[in-house]
Amino acid sequence: MSQDEKQTLLELYKDLRVADVRDGMDWNMMHHYGTVHHEIRPLYRTRAVGIAQTSRYIPYQQDIPKMSPDEYTEWVKWYYATLTSNPGMKATEPGDFVVVDQSGVDVGILGSNNSLAYYAKGAVGFITNGGVRDTDELILQKVPVWSKFISQKMNQGRIQFDANDVPVNIGGVVVHSGDVVVADGDGVIVVPRQMALEVGKYAHQELKADKAGRRRIYEAMGRELDPTVI
Repeated sequence: MSQDEKQTLLELYKDLRVADVRDGMDWNMMHHYGTVHHEIRPLYRTRAVGIAQTSRYIPYQQDIPKMSPDEYTEWVKWYYATLTSNPGMKATEPGDFVVVDQSGVDVGILGSNNSLAYYAKGAVGFITNGGVRDTDELILQKVPVWSKFISQKMNQGRIQFDANDVPVNIGGVVVHSGDVVVADGDGVIVVPRQMALEVGKYAHQELKADKAGRRRIYEAMGRELDPTVI
């Protein structure tokens, strides 16, 4: 994806809610596609809009050798450097929405340290069909994360990196790198890259109508206007 296309899509979607994008999908006859299953929820109330950067992990298949705690420390260093090092995440750019398929493994691939590092590089949000850990710190750091569950477990002996920029299944939706991801308190929706301009057009149509309707009610109530109706 060129930077021009990326910026065009980010600008088009920056003010849209998940509900608006859902409507935009419906207006393009995509009624049964795009909505990530409601079991994947935000860690805290927040929103994010970005371009999908996908990664896939698979279960670790080997035995864990018996070793002393000190030996284990060295083995863990080797494991992270060799089996879970993810070149795609390390190459995160501004506007990327990090999308992680964990193959159903109960592990917290995303935690307070690595997520913050990618967030500092410009990642706008994170979604995983697995677990996330260090959740108190993630909330404190205001790193936007949507996950299926919370996990206490580290990677070693459980999961290993497989591939970047491949189609992944997140909550019943196939996500490709380059798709548009919109997430807020209503969950997550994914817009195929090739449909993004048309979906965005009609999502704005519905957002505009919603704002106008609620603004009339605000004015009738004598309620102070807020950014959601302006």
